[in-house]
Amino acid sequence: MEYLADTNVLLRSTHQTHPMHPTALTALTTLLRSGDRVCVTPQNIIEFWNACTRPEDRNGLGLTPGEADREASRLEGLLTLLPEVPAIYHEWRRLVVAYSVSGVQVHDAHIVASMNVYGIRSLLTFNGPDFIRYPGIHVIHPNDVAH
Repeated sequence: MEYLADTNVLLRSTHQTHPMHPTALTALTTLLRSGDRVCVTPQNIIEFWNACTRPEDRNGLGLTPGEADREASRLEGLLTLLPEVPAIYHEWRRLVVAYSVSGVQVHDAHIVASMNVYGIRSLLTFNGPDFIRYPGIHVIHPNDVAH
């Protein structure tokens, strides 16, 4: 089976002192060990880098660019990085218009557009309510995999 891992799962799998770290890490490990394909998009890695290198007092992890590079490389070695292709932009535009998406939720629409273009139906995320508006997307909370 194929899954797309949301950025919040990547961040919590990296942030060892976060209370959701064990759940995120176990979910990813369980899926990978069972032979499932866990994917990410360039956007996920960009958002991951942003949060990793933002100061802790601004809701970041406070990593240096070198540390963020090591963590991003580790994730890229474990997960399948899906290429950004022009069809994703066109699907994103369709979604934001069809579902009246605005503000920061445009990033979630981009994730869904990538999933639609690549035919991935399952999204591993801690933020399931952000994706309810999109039919055909099966939201899976890491708790549901880790237990």
